[in-house]
Amino acid sequence: MAEKVTAHQHETYQRIHGSNEFRTLRSRHHSFTFAATVIFMAWYLLYVLMSSFAVDFMSVKLVGNINIALVFGLLQFASTFLIAFVYSRYADRQLDPIAGELLADYDRESAR
Repeated sequence: MAEKVTAHQHETYQRIHGSNEFRTLRSRHHSFTFAATVIFMAWYLLYVLMSSFAVDFMSVKLVGNINIALVFGLLQFASTFLIAFVYSRYADRQLDPIAGELLADYDRESAR
C-alpha cells in the first residue's frame, strides 16, 4: 500500500526539483536522449529511403542470399543494442552519481 506523502517530503522534493543539480541531471539526460533519438531516426530513415529508392543497391548480394538490405536491417537491431550500451555507460558516469546524491539528500531530509 502506498504511503501518504507528508508536507515535509513534498517541500523537500520541491527544493530538490529546483536545485542546480537536478537541472544538470535533467539537462544531461535530455541532451543524450535527444541526440541518440535524432541519430537513430536518421539511421532508420536512411534504411527506409534506401529500401524504397535504391532498390538495385539494396539488392546487391554479399554472400549467398544475404544482400545489403538484410545487412542494413540487422544493423538496425545492432544499433539499438549499441545505443542501450552507450546510454548505460553514460548514465553510470554522468547521471547516476548526481541522481544518487539527490536521492540521498531526499532520504536524509525526509527522515527528519
